[in-house]
Amino acid sequence: MRLSWPEIRTNAAHFSGQWIGKGYEKGQTHSFYDEFFNIFGVPRKQVAVYEQRVRSLDPGRTGGYIDLFWPGTLIVEQKSAGRDLNRALSQALDYYDWLPHSQRPRHLMVCDFQRFELLDLETRREWRFPLPDLKRHVEAFGFILGVQPRLFRNQSPVNRKASELMGRLHNALAADGYVGHDLERLLVRLLFILFADDTGIFERKDQFLTFLEQRTSPDGRDLGRWLGELFQTLDTPPDRRQHGLDPDLADFPYINGELFRERIAMPSFDHKMRDMLLDASLFHWGDVSPAIFGSLFESVIDKVTRRKQGAHYTPEQAILKVIEPLFLDDLRAEFARASALKSGRERALRALHDRMGSLSFLDPACGAGNFLVVAYRELRELEREILHELLTIDGRVELVMDVAALSKLDVDRFFGIELDEFPAMIAQVALWMTDHIANTRLAEDFGQHYARIPLVKAPGIRHGDALEIDWNHVVPASQCSYVFGNPPFAGAKFQSDRQRAQIRRLAALPGSGGTLDYVAGWFIKGAHYVAGGNARIAFVSTNSIVQGEQVAQLWPLIFRAGMDIAFAHRSFVWPGRAAVHCVIIGLAQRGDEPAQKRLFSYADAKGEPTETRHAALNAYLIDAGLLDRHMVVREEARPINGAGRLVTGTKPVDGGYLIFTPEEYRQIPDADPIRDWIRPFIGAEEYINAGCRWILALQNAPPALLRTSSVARARIGQVARFRQGLAPAKGKLEIKPRGGTAIALSHTPTAFHVTVMPDAAFLVIPQVSSDKRDYIPIGWLTPPVIPSDKLRLLPNATLWDFGILTSRMHMAWMRQISGRMKSDYMYSVGVVYNNFPWPDATPAQRAQVEALAQAVLDARALPKNATSSLADLYDPDSMPAELHRAHRDLDQAVDRLYRKAAFGSDRERVEHLFTLYQQLVDPLIHAGARRPRRVKPAPGQGL
Repeated sequence: MRLSWPEIRTNAAHFSGQWIGKGYEKGQTHSFYDEFFNIFGVPRKQVAVYEQRVRSLDPGRTGGYIDLFWPGTLIVEQKSAGRDLNRALSQALDYYDWLPHSQRPRHLMVCDFQRFELLDLETRREWRFPLPDLKRHVEAFGFILGVQPRLFRNQSPVNRKASELMGRLHNALAADGYVGHDLERLLVRLLFILFADDTGIFERKDQFLTFLEQRTSPDGRDLGRWLGELFQTLDTPPDRRQHGLDPDLADFPYINGELFRERIAMPSFDHKMRDMLLDASLFHWGDVSPAIFGSLFESVIDKVTRRKQGAHYTPEQAILKVIEPLFLDDLRAEFARASALKSGRERALRALHDRMGSLSFLDPACGAGNFLVVAYRELRELEREILHELLTIDGRVELVMDVAALSKLDVDRFFGIELDEFPAMIAQVALWMTDHIANTRLAEDFGQHYARIPLVKAPGIRHGDALEIDWNHVVPASQCSYVFGNPPFAGAKFQSDRQRAQIRRLAALPGSGGTLDYVAGWFIKGAHYVAGGNARIAFVSTNSIVQGEQVAQLWPLIFRAGMDIAFAHRSFVWPGRAAVHCVIIGLAQRGDEPAQKRLFSYADAKGEPTETRHAALNAYLIDAGLLDRHMVVREEARPINGAGRLVTGTKPVDGGYLIFTPEEYRQIPDADPIRDWIRPFIGAEEYINAGCRWILALQNAPPALLRTSSVARARIGQVARFRQGLAPAKGKLEIKPRGGTAIALSHTPTAFHVTVMPDAAFLVIPQVSSDKRDYIPIGWLTPPVIPSDKLRLLPNATLWDFGILTSRMHMAWMRQISGRMKSDYMYSVGVVYNNFPWPDATPAQRAQVEALAQAVLDARALPKNATSSLADLYDPDSMPAELHRAHRDLDQAVDRLYRKAAFGSDRERVEHLFTLYQQLVDPLIHAGARRPRRVKPAPGQGL
C-alpha cells in the first residue's frame, strides 16, 4: 500500500532536516537519492539507476553520464551545493536529446542538494524551491507513485481574495433566496472541507476538488444533492455506512465533532455558483491564517448590522498586543529561563509544559474566533519549541511513534461567547483548523503524520449575548486562566435602547445610563467574573474609557471589584478597516498583579510603541507611583479651583433655520428690515478657520418687524415645524421625533434653547480641536458676535487667565483627561476646566505671565499673519517662528509657577498636576463629602 500524502510530507520534512547544509556531488549523491525515494516509500533501485552512460549525437562530443536516470520518467543532473543550476539544466536537456525516443522522460530535475528545479516537459510547468520547502511541494513528485500532478488554474496562497470568493458564493445564494441559518451552516462546512482538502485531513490532496469536477454536472443543478450526501457521509462512521454507498463518497473520512450532524435544507446551485465554489477550491487553504476567518466574516456579514452591534474585525498584530503582555511574554520568558538551566532543566521544561496544558481561555466577544485562534497557535508553537528542547539529544531530534501523545494542548480549553451564530460557527471551525496545522507541524518534526479525526474534543463556543448570560455557565471562573478579546465599541449615542439599558444595569447608572461606551459592559462584567478565581483580563477598547467623563463612571466600579491595571497600550490607531482610536488594558486582581506594570506609548498613533515600566498605573494610563492609583477626576458643575465660571455658548435647537451661511446672508434683500437683527454666529469651526455664519437674534424684536419681513416669517415658521417634529433639519431629508425641550420651544420659535449673548469681550476655547496642534487656539471675541455651543467662553477674562489656559501645562492636563472625537480633543468644562489645579503666583510672577501672554497675542497679530487663520497659525508645519517662541517663553514661565525644576515631558506635567488635584480633593473625600468644596480663589481670579 502506497504512503499517504500526509505521511510523505512528514518524511520530506525529516529528509530536509537531515540534508540541510550538506551537498558534495561526488560523495553524497547516491545516499541523497536513495533517501529521497524513500520519502515516497519507493526503493530507488527498483526504478532508477545512477551514472547511466549516454552517447552524444553531436559530432565531436563523446557523450556523458546521467547522474540519475529513470527511463521514460526522469533525468536528474546533480551538482554540489552552490553550483550553477542553469548549466546543469542545459546539460540535462542535452542528455534528453541524445536518448532514444522510447527512453526520453517526461520530467527533468536539477539539484544542488539545497535547491530543487523540476520541469514537466509535457505541460511545461516548473517548480523551484529550497530544500526546507520540499514538504510543501511533494505532490509535484506524484509521478514517483504513478500519479501525475494535476494542472491547477490558480494555485495562489490563500488570501483575502479566497475569502471574497466565498463571500460572493454566500451573496449569490442569498440573492437566490437561500438565507439564514442553513446558508451560514453551509458556508462553514465548505470552509472546513476546503481546508481539509489541502492539508491531509482527507486522504488524498484535492479529493473534494476532484469530486466537484468529476461528479457534479457543469450546470450545477445536482451540486446541492451531492453536497448533502457528502455532509451525511462525513458524519457517518465507516462501519455504519451502507455497503452500496457511492465509492467516491465512501473514500471520504468520518469527521464527527457535530459539524455535519444537523440536517439542513440544501440550496439549488447554477453553473455560476458551481464555478464560484470551484474557484475557491483552487486556492491553497493549507496556508490558512486567522486573518482569513476575520475577513471571511467581514465579507458576508451585513455592514449595517456590524455597525449596530459595534463589531470590528481584529487584525493579528492587534491581537498580539493583547495576548503577549497578558500571558505569552511570561510563558516565553519562563521557557528561556528553563532552557538555560544547567541542572533541573528537563524538570523545569516539563513543569512549564504541564502548566500550559492546564490553562483555559475565554473570549466573551469572540466573533469569528481570531483571538482564540492566534492564542492557540502561539501556544502550540511554544509547545513545539519546548518539545524540541526535550527531544533533542546530541544535536539530533529523537523521533517518537505516537506523536499525538506529545501535545498537552487541545481546543477544549478554549471558550468563547458570540452574539451571532455565523461567526460563532466559524470560530469553532477555525480552532479545529489551527489544531490540525499545529499537529501537522508536530508530526513533521517528531514522527508520523496524524490528524485528530474523528473530532472528539471541541471548543466551548457559546452562541448568546455576553452581557446577559452568566460566563460561569461557559467556563467556571475558578477554571479560567485568562479573559481577553475585542468587545463591541458602540458609543453611547450609537447604542440601541437594549444596549443602553444593559450598560445602565451593569454600571448601576441613573437616568439614561450616562455616557459609557458599550465596551464598558465587558470590563464591568469581567471584573466581577474573575473575582471567583485567579484569571487576568485584557480587552481592546475605544480610548474614550480612559478620557473625559467616562473615567469617573467606569473605573471606580472596576477598582471596587478588586482589580488593578497590570499593563496598558495608550491610544493608537486601529490597524484594521475601522477608523478607531483604541487602548488595550490588562487587569489583574489586587495583590496578584505584577510588580512592574508595563505601559506601551505611541509617539505616532499609527506606528510602533515604546515600553516603560511603572510601579502603578491609574485609569488615565499614567504613572501613579506617587498617587492614589484609584483616583479619578469627576465631572464638576462648578470650578473647585477658585477659577471663574466657564460656560457654553448659545444653543438654538432650530434645525439650522435661524442660521445663515455667508451666501444666504448675501441674498437677503437690502430692504428687508431683518438685516438689523442678524448677528455673527461663531462656533469652533468658524473661530479656528476664520469663517462666519449669521443667526437671527429675534428675542427682543418688535412683532411688527416679524410681520413685515418675509425672510423672518419663513424662517420662524420652519423653526416651529422642526421643533414640532413636522420638518427635518435644514439640508436633511429624514424627520426624527423631537424631544420634550424642542416641543416646548415650538410655541416660541424666536427663542433659543440656551441664550448666551455677551455684552463685552470674552475669552473662548473651542470645544473640538485637532490633536495635531500643540495648543488649542484660545483667544477673545467681541460683540456683536454670538458664540455657539461649540465654544466655551470665559466672561471678564484677563491676560492671566489666557496665559494659564493657553500654556503647555494646561494643554497637558487637557490632553490627558479630555474626551475625544476620534482623535480630536473635546474640551470639557466639567472635567477639564473645573478641576484644573491653578498655580499660586506672586504679583511679580502674575505680571510676567501677563506680559508673555500678551506677547503670544502680539505674535498672532503681526502684519504678515493678518490673512492667516488660527488653523494656519497653529498648524505644526506652518506655525510662525515668533509665535512658537512666544508660546515657549510663556510655557517656561507657567511651568516655574508649579515647581522650580524643569519638566522633562508632558507626562511629568500631568503627574505633577494629578498630585495637586489629589491634594485638592483628598481632605474632603476623607471627610465624607460627595463633592469637594470650592477652595479659596487665588488673587485676581474669579468673575
